[in-house]
Amino acid sequence: MRTLIVLALLAVLVMAATCYVSIYSEQPFAFSDPFINRRRANDFIQADTRLEAITQERIRERTKAPQERQREICEDYYPCELYAFRHGYAAAYRHYFGRRRTK
Repeated sequence: MRTLIVLALLAVLVMAATCYVSIYSEQPFAFSDPFINRRRANDFIQADTRLEAITQERIRERTKAPQERQREICEDYYPCELYAFRHGYAAAYRHYFGRRRTK
């Protein structure tokens, strides 16, 4: 009787050791092939289009058109701005900042 109990406990231990379900048992080929197919390599990473749009906007802010820079310079100088209301910003910039005066 005693040997029967020992054999039953031993059988339960062997069964528990061989039938244990872990997270690795559900992925049988994870260790045999560590590399992913090239087509499936980027399937789990999606590009954030919102972040890309913000980046593009920041690049556009850094690189302004020359006319925009000239207009901002003219707006900072009050006589140039008054002249621009009559003749336009291009003419006002040329009038006040276009020719360099050297003495």
